[in-house]
Amino acid sequence: MIQAQSLTKRYGSKTAVDAVDFTVQPGRVTGFLGPNGAGKSTTMRMIVGLDRPSHGSVTVNGKQYREHKAPLREVGVLLDAKAIHTGRSAYNHLLAMAATHSIPASRVKQVIELTGLDSVARKRVGGFSLGMGQRLGIAAALLGDPATLILDEPVNGLDPEGVQWVRHLVRHLAAEGRTVLLSSHLMSEMAVTADHLIVLGRGKVIADAPVAELIGAATRKVVRVRTPYAPELAALFQSADITVTRTEADLLEIVGITAADIGNQAARAGIALHELTPISASLEEAYMSLTQNDVEYRTGGTSDDPAAEYSAADLTESVR
Repeated sequence: MIQAQSLTKRYGSKTAVDAVDFTVQPGRVTGFLGPNGAGKSTTMRMIVGLDRPSHGSVTVNGKQYREHKAPLREVGVLLDAKAIHTGRSAYNHLLAMAATHSIPASRVKQVIELTGLDSVARKRVGGFSLGMGQRLGIAAALLGDPATLILDEPVNGLDPEGVQWVRHLVRHLAAEGRTVLLSSHLMSEMAVTADHLIVLGRGKVIADAPVAELIGAATRKVVRVRTPYAPELAALFQSADITVTRTEADLLEIVGITAADIGNQAARAGIALHELTPISASLEEAYMSLTQNDVEYRTGGTSDDPAAEYSAADLTESVR
């Protein structure tokens, strides 16, 4: 478990993280999101003792990171996969880490196999692709078989097979009862990987809820209906509480009534329906709605242009 209480970090007059409180529970994958300048990277650095809080505290499994006698066995961390001695082989890099934490060499072989590095384990890390470097970083995080994992952009540089592998891996680790904190700028991937989300904006927690709840809150209750009898169907819903918009000759978008009720009333009226689809927001849309006032950098366009805001968040150092 990771627990932050009034966690604050100031750099001179700038407050990067502003009295945040959150708990990352074991047994689920918690996504950690935020636009540029939100304080996400600073928070992750404070969790693992790389930055000291100006105020408040953050603990991992009940202790501050530096209080753990064998931190690699408690917390697996991937913050910068490139922070590796490029002259060493992957095997020797992991072996050196294992030796300093009394981890047997057999575990090194296990994580090499688990992360698909068998064929390159004896090669120098300096020649690795970005994706192979990410796999090595994940192997290092798993080396101590820790109860808690903190992975910053673990799918960066991975091919589709690698992305799917990370997804299955973190969900499996969470199912084993481990604590998993995961950041990513790929909203589509986070939507199918994370169970819960913590979202930062301008140094504060602006959301801390299950993924489904965040998407539901951002979703207008719209039902798309396709029928050759669009005018007749629209006439059934003449109510102040219901809005009907005809977007094509045979297509309606109806707000204020459920798909089931639309189907029932159409059936009673003898109106054939060719499509009846409730429309839900995507996680990307929910995220943009949450953070629209917290984006530090914007591309050209009006301030209420979600596409412009997403481009800024996506192209300037991911969503950190």
